[in-house]
Amino acid sequence: MVTKEDIIKLAKLGKLYLTEEELDSAVKDMTNIIGFANEISKVDTGDTEFDNINGLENALREDIVEESFDEDLILKNVDGGKDGFFYIKKYQN
Repeated sequence: MVTKEDIIKLAKLGKLYLTEEELDSAVKDMTNIIGFANEISKVDTGDTEFDNINGLENALREDIVEESFDEDLILKNVDGGKDGFFYIKKYQN
């Protein structure tokens, strides 16, 4: 069973702020989701093989190093640019 404390921990991790009503709703929804996942896990798939219907394999490509912009050109219009970095204010909410 999912508790309010569980949802509060998850909300904090996601930097979400929930009202009491949203918290109650999230507890109910998460309990239903976990219950559904438990039902699915009960299905016997003993001799069933996974079939990749798209026929895709690892669709990665090689990294290609390309010429970049000149660092001085990029930083020339930035106040406080130093050592190749843009300095920005820290976001606070």
